[in-house]
Amino acid sequence: MITQYADTALLAAAGVAKVGWIAWIVIGGLAGWIASKFMGTDKDQGIFLNIVVGIVGGVLGGFLLKLVGVNVEGGGYWFTFFTAIAGACILLFIVKLVTGRK
Repeated sequence: MITQYADTALLAAAGVAKVGWIAWIVIGGLAGWIASKFMGTDKDQGIFLNIVVGIVGGVLGGFLLKLVGVNVEGGGYWFTFFTAIAGACILLFIVKLVTGRK
């Protein structure tokens, strides 16, 4: 019951495909790791931060795609994965701007 509510709340906030919490951890970890490699921040992050960045990136990416009119509800796992990578890259870019790290 609680996980169904959390999934629904996350979907409502992000507008991304419905996946379970274990899938979010796996997708988030992979997306965060790929984004950190792409953005050059991998040496500063561990597995936990990769997962967090990937999950937050997925929410951010889903929100931004929905904002520009993309129907993200029925995208499935691959769409969610690529959305999480794009969102994680955006998140890491913003963090680099705010912290001033290169």
